[in-house]
Amino acid sequence: MYSISRKASLHGEAIVPGSKSHTIRAVLLAAMAEGRSVINNPLTSDDGLSALNAARALGAEIIEEPGVWTVEGKGKNLHVPENFIDTRNSGTTTTFVISMAALFDGYSFITGDHQIRRRPIKPLVDALNELGAKAFLTRPGAVAPPVVIGGKMRGGRVSFSGFSSQFISSILLSSPLAQGDTEIFVENPLEKPYLQMTLDWMKLYGVVPSEASPDYKYFAVKGSQSYKAVESTVPSDWSGVAFPLVAAVTTPSEVVISGVDFDDCQGDKAVVDHLIDMGADITKDSKNKRMIIRGGTPLRGGLTIDLNDIPDSLPALSVAACFAQGKTKFINLAHVRVKETDRVGVMEKELKKLGADVETGPDYMIVNGGKPLTGASVDSHDDHRIAMALTVAGLFAQGETRVKDAQCASVSFPGFFEIMNKVGANIVLEE
Repeated sequence: MYSISRKASLHGEAIVPGSKSHTIRAVLLAAMAEGRSVINNPLTSDDGLSALNAARALGAEIIEEPGVWTVEGKGKNLHVPENFIDTRNSGTTTTFVISMAALFDGYSFITGDHQIRRRPIKPLVDALNELGAKAFLTRPGAVAPPVVIGGKMRGGRVSFSGFSSQFISSILLSSPLAQGDTEIFVENPLEKPYLQMTLDWMKLYGVVPSEASPDYKYFAVKGSQSYKAVESTVPSDWSGVAFPLVAAVTTPSEVVISGVDFDDCQGDKAVVDHLIDMGADITKDSKNKRMIIRGGTPLRGGLTIDLNDIPDSLPALSVAACFAQGKTKFINLAHVRVKETDRVGVMEKELKKLGADVETGPDYMIVNGGKPLTGASVDSHDDHRIAMALTVAGLFAQGETRVKDAQCASVSFPGFFEIMNKVGANIVLEE
C-alpha cells in the first residue's frame, strides 16, 4: 500500500493510542504473574498483538475486549508452546520472550519476520547460556533468530555492553522466576528510560531488584520470587506522538494532541523539548494531559541532539530538521542502525530523494535544513517509523510524496492515517 501526501494545514484534536513498549511489558508480566491481571488501554498494534499471542503460546489465558485485556497468568506454570512462536516484526517481544522461554523445561523455537531474522540477538543467547539455560541460534554463524531456547535458567552473573537495553530488560523481567539469584553488569547503558520503564513495571507487579545502581550499570535480582496480578493502565505512546507533533510543527496548523502524560518515564517525550529548542510553538498543558501546537513558524537549526536514550525519535526529528533553517546534528546513533532497519542510512537515502541535504557517519547524522523539499516516490523499507516520518515530510514538501509499503505503520500506530486525516492531512491510501 502507498500513502500519498501533499502540502496540508492541520486543525483539530489528535488522540494518540497506548504505548507499544508499555503494552508489551504489561502483557508479558501478566503472563508471568499468578492470577488475573487487567490491562486497560493496551495498544492493539501488530507489535502489541505479537506480545499477546506469545503470552498465550506460553500458557496465559487472555480475554480481549475493546480497550481492555484480561490476563490469567500462569506464574511458574508457564510451559513450552505447542508450536513455534512467531513474533512477526516485534523486536521487543522477541527479546523478552526468549528469556521467558528459559524458565521451564523443554525447548521453544522462536522466530520472526525477515527483519527480526536480521536483528542481532547473540549477546542475549550467550547470557542465557551463562545463566544455565540451553540456547542456540539455528543457522551456522548467525547472530539473529531463529533461536531455540531450553530451560531452566538457574541464575548467576552476566555482563552486557549496554548497546541494547532490550537484552538487559529481558533478563531483568525473567530473572525473579529463575531458580537462583542473578547479577547483571552493564558497561555503558544506552536507552536508559527503557530500563527504568522495565523496573517500574516489575515494581507494579510486586518485584523490586535487591540492588539497582542509579547509573543502570548494576542490577541484582533474587530468584524464586513471584509476580502478583494487578490492574494497570497503559499510557499514550510518546514515540507515536512524535509524528503528529512534527506534522503540526512543520505545517500552518493549530492542533491539540491529547492523552499525553508528561510524568511518564518514556524517554521520547524529550522530542517535545527538542522541538521547542528549535523554536516550535508548543504549549504543554500537563494538568489536562495535552499539548497545543501552533505550527508553520520557522524552526532553527544549530542544535546537537544526543539520541543515546531516544533512538526511535530519529526518523521524526530528522524530518523536523529538514524544515529548520541551518544545521542540526544528531549524535550517538550507532544503535539506531540495528533497529527494524538501519534507520540512519535509510532516512538519509529517502530524505535525499525529496531533495534534503543529509550526511551521515557511523554514529551521527547532519541535516542542513531549510532547503525546500520536493515530493517523490520513497520507500518505507517495511519500517513503521520510516513510513510515518516520510508521510509527514510530504505534508510540507512541494508536490506529491508517495511512500511505498506504508501499511507497516500499523506495527506501532494503528489508525495513524485515520487520525492524521481527522485533523486535515488528506493523506490518500492506494494499493
